[in-house]
Amino acid sequence: MLDGTDLYALDLSGASFVKACGGPCTEGCVTLARIGEDAWALGDSKRPDASPLRFTTEELAVAGIDPARFGLSV
Repeated sequence: MLDGTDLYALDLSGASFVKACGGPCTEGCVTLARIGEDAWALGDSKRPDASPLRFTTEELAVAGIDPARFGLSV
């Protein structure tokens, strides 16, 4: 399992961020990208210059974030 240091060492240059489905995004949308086997990057479409936060699959689940809402599979 990756730890926080390992997550932030992963390269995001090829990451494909997608917005969550299910409602209007008038104030901005959360974006999510798979960046490794058990690694995800969570961004903000209104702040594309801000560094995305990174999580393991388990951490996403604990936070109640389901990659399926983004059209992504675990």
